[in-house]
Amino acid sequence: MKRLLRLGHLCVIVSVLFLTGCASFRSGIEGAYQGGGQKNFGAAPVSVFFIFSHVRQIKGYDAVPKLNNKYQILSGFDDIFIDSITELSNLGGYATYTEFASDVSAPERRAKRDSMMALYDYTIKIRFKTETSFSRYFLGTLASTFSATVLPVRYSQHYTMEAQVYDSDQRLIATYKRQARLGKWVETLLIFVYPFHPEARKREEIYVGFMHDLFRQIESEQVLRI
Repeated sequence: MKRLLRLGHLCVIVSVLFLTGCASFRSGIEGAYQGGGQKNFGAAPVSVFFIFSHVRQIKGYDAVPKLNNKYQILSGFDDIFIDSITELSNLGGYATYTEFASDVSAPERRAKRDSMMALYDYTIKIRFKTETSFSRYFLGTLASTFSATVLPVRYSQHYTMEAQVYDSDQRLIATYKRQARLGKWVETLLIFVYPFHPEARKREEIYVGFMHDLFRQIESEQVLRI
């Protein structure tokens, strides 16, 4: 009888954990462009070399930011980039390059990057950074586990995008910065909210907002103009 009771309790706990739900909510974009959406029609087409880097850091755990490898980069990032460059009306030819930590031992890749920068009218370096707190994640996990996810627990991620624009002589002509936060709540009953607020979609929305807003400002300010 006692064994049956223990088994029943175990089934209840497993069922509760199985029903764990989570929902993610994103903030607005800090530093978003507040100007008008003036288009750069009539300007001569320009060529642009885009250099991307994606880094992550767990505050309190990582001593320095770590560059993501190609498997850790946001899924669908290329599609987001292709969609966002429609903001640039006079974009002619372009090329992209993604920096990896392994580049430190790949001189041929670094040489290719440097040589390509000299071939284009402009170079835009864009750095994405994701930050989380190790202490908050650790304590949140404990609270979530001991309460069998009955108590709502919040995990936060901070996203930053920094961009620099260089001309063909590698002179810095413009800088930009955007920030946003993603809050993920974990709690059993949030399983009913999850289909409307999945984490993957909210993260993608942040990147979409970053990229469109950046290129919209570059377009409005006519930065890419010869």
